[in-house]
Amino acid sequence: MKLMGIRRAAEYMTGAAIALSVTAGTALAAAATEAAPAVEAATGGYVPMKPTPGIGMPTEGAIGFQQQFSEVGHDGQFMHNWVLMPIITLITVLVLGLLLFVMIRYRAGANPNPSRTSHNTLIEVIWTLVPVLVLVVIAVPSMKLLAKQYETAPKEALTVKVTGYQWYWGYTYPDNGGFEVISNMLPDDEAIANGEPAQLAVDKRMVVPAGEKIRIQTIGADVIHSFAIPSLWYKLDAVPGRINEKVLEIEKPGVYYGQCMELCGVRHGYMPIAIEALPRDKFEQWVLEQPGGSIGDPEENADETAAADAEAEDAAEATDAAEPAETGEAAATAA
Repeated sequence: MKLMGIRRAAEYMTGAAIALSVTAGTALAAAATEAAPAVEAATGGYVPMKPTPGIGMPTEGAIGFQQQFSEVGHDGQFMHNWVLMPIITLITVLVLGLLLFVMIRYRAGANPNPSRTSHNTLIEVIWTLVPVLVLVVIAVPSMKLLAKQYETAPKEALTVKVTGYQWYWGYTYPDNGGFEVISNMLPDDEAIANGEPAQLAVDKRMVVPAGEKIRIQTIGADVIHSFAIPSLWYKLDAVPGRINEKVLEIEKPGVYYGQCMELCGVRHGYMPIAIEALPRDKFEQWVLEQPGGSIGDPEENADETAAADAEAEDAAEATDAAEPAETGEAAATAA
């Protein structure tokens, strides 16, 4: 009986110890879970930026271009609003006026004996020279705008390689470790719950620094796609087997939406683009949170790492050499 009592007591103590261990482990895990958001907030972890309604996205009932947030966009909008539209309007009004004038002035009732004039030299010279001058007026700013859109990116510009897949986008950062971000469209209910426009929101955005020139390189993995963001006046085809390049510069932080604008298959209308422009420090923080992400030139980083390793080895060798000397001095002092 005593042996059974002792055995039961031992089993009870063992069970109690296990229960206490499990409870303590659960409590520690819960504490760690609660502390994780606080640590992330304290270290300033990346949090996707909330879009501003009407900025970088279509607006209901709008007519005309979206508000522009790039220097090229401002120039293009000025070209459209203050060069092309006035010329188009004047030509339309002039042609309509001439038609009405001819219909009234030279109607059959007012001209029982119609004129048999076959040509007029002055009029023919005018209607030849005026269109030429109009084309010149349009051509000069058009060529300047076109050339500005394809200026070469500076050497230090960040490079982002944009790959079009059927039917999603991939963004590779060769200057920051070569990691790739795969971006797919969010379901409508998730997009609306996040405060983003349906069929434009994505699970992972293309993140870039604001206020800097960015070298965008596009390529298609399967068929031709087109990388286009209306509010940045940006469009560049992604062609299989060929890399196209163009500079992108976003004036201020924000979220800017676009879509593939080249018919690429059955889900062409469901491969949106979302670009998030951040201040440089926030962008670098985002890069470091990506698997394999790094800041700076990989070759320079490798050189710095090698130099740091060499310094560490030299310091270790110096320490190893100093230890025997200190041991000898201690022995001599003891003797």
